[in-house]
Amino acid sequence: MHDLVIRGGTIVDGSGEERRAGDVAIDGDRLSQVGGRAGPARRELDADGLLVAPGWVDIHTHYDGQVTWDPYLTPSSWHGVTSVVMGNCGVGFAPADPDKHDWLIGLMEGVEDIPGTALAEGIRWEWESFPEYLDALERMPRALDVGAQVPHGAVRAYVMGERGAKNEPPTADDIERMAGIVREGIEAGALGFTTSRTLLHRAIDGEPVPGTFASEDEVLGIGRVLGELGKGVFEMASDLAPESRELAWVHQLARETGRPVTFACLQNDVDPDQWRRLLDSAEEAAAVGAPVVPQVAVRPTGILMGLESTAHPFKQNRAYMEIADKPLAERVALMKSAEWRERILGQRIDFSDPLSAFVMSSFHKLFPLGDPPDYEPTPDKSVRAIAEREGRDPLEVVYDMLLRHEGRELLYFPILNYAGFDFEPIHEMVTHPQSVLGLSDGGAHCGLICDASAPTYLLTHWVRDRRRGERLELEWAVRAQTRRTAELYGLEDRGLLAPGMKADLNLIDFDALSVAPPEMIYDLPSDAPRLVQRADGYRATLKSGEVILEDGEPTGALPGKLLRGPQA
Repeated sequence: MHDLVIRGGTIVDGSGEERRAGDVAIDGDRLSQVGGRAGPARRELDADGLLVAPGWVDIHTHYDGQVTWDPYLTPSSWHGVTSVVMGNCGVGFAPADPDKHDWLIGLMEGVEDIPGTALAEGIRWEWESFPEYLDALERMPRALDVGAQVPHGAVRAYVMGERGAKNEPPTADDIERMAGIVREGIEAGALGFTTSRTLLHRAIDGEPVPGTFASEDEVLGIGRVLGELGKGVFEMASDLAPESRELAWVHQLARETGRPVTFACLQNDVDPDQWRRLLDSAEEAAAVGAPVVPQVAVRPTGILMGLESTAHPFKQNRAYMEIADKPLAERVALMKSAEWRERILGQRIDFSDPLSAFVMSSFHKLFPLGDPPDYEPTPDKSVRAIAEREGRDPLEVVYDMLLRHEGRELLYFPILNYAGFDFEPIHEMVTHPQSVLGLSDGGAHCGLICDASAPTYLLTHWVRDRRRGERLELEWAVRAQTRRTAELYGLEDRGLLAPGMKADLNLIDFDALSVAPPEMIYDLPSDAPRLVQRADGYRATLKSGEVILEDGEPTGALPGKLLRGPQA
């Protein structure tokens, strides 16, 4: 008598092998039979007409604060994710001096656009060291499994104080102490170490993330700990500038330690062919046994602009700023009036920094997102193209669009991965043998980006809805976001439907699977806002043999655990 049998589904097991029909049996938190006809069970789920796949393993999230108050880690769990890895990009909340709590919150708020008011109200600081942080997480009930990484920013500030926070060079003793803290964290169960080396990542006060300019001695001195322990991933966000020098130490670290070094690989408008060089570099590293792993996204990284968003083209308009703090409905009513329309459109803005100027005035790359959302819009759908057809100023078009749907319309600016309005770079990055899917940023960028829906988008857009000849195979796509991501972090007990593996599963109505438009809700602590995106088509999501969501709604089951280190 099995505990649970899932009857008659189409099994896509995460191995990449061809799908097959059959039953899946579960006993306790493990799979006991996959395929064939299973015997009787205490409970059965009818999977006729449904895909049965492993739970998704998302390796690039920023739930480091939310994990302390939200057992479901939405919106990721709405999209079939059953295991997450957080602490990416060098930011997190441990180790934490008691007098550095506000500073750590400001660092996360600036880098990841998570409202500081929500973090300040939601986090209960029950730790100082990284092992104490893990202990606190382990005590909290949750639906998903969570793994944490040791963040460079927090470590540097903890060891070096203001010198570390201000990116001053460390002494040899500083590096040794930082390496010791990372060692302590990995031994306690951290899945890796992370750092940020991009000028885009800044604290709320404008300071670059601690570690942005770290020397090779510092990153190698810390990174070698992973090799000495024989476990852990070295993750970084980086501008890779100068490229050859940065890649040289990355290759050296991966070759010396044998541990994976993973970094964000995205197409940018300034150097639109860099991604090819990065993939070639990863191939060269693999040829000499150095595990260098580009981390790629399944769609353009797009800023979502609306009247409730962190940014939109009128945000710094002096006239608009007079009403910016009013409730949305009142603001919309004023903006619809002839008086305020004339006042706001009558002013032009001189943006203080080049990036803002580029984003806010590049109307050829600004689009209505639409319903269903269109993440690969063609140039004729841009604000500039619409303005030219209608003989209007592009800002007028933007103004009218922002007022649609009672001010809840979202405009889409694909800032990365869409330099030439071409999907082919994404296709090549995603399917490259050295790359791994990531960069969903679940839990982060609450006012600008909403990419935690990436697993669902991969199945709908790339597997089901593209033209024939452009689609990805279902079996490949499932493996890419289950077994492939799990293996990178040593989570060998999941991402595959086979006897003895973790009973983490999704039951999916593939034909009905869809991604809803993003929406702004106010459910964070202190009623702070965040963009979320729902999905339809997940009939059930199981974690460790228990159904945690049915049709996207929580069941109350909380079988999730803290992941302490690699899982055999």
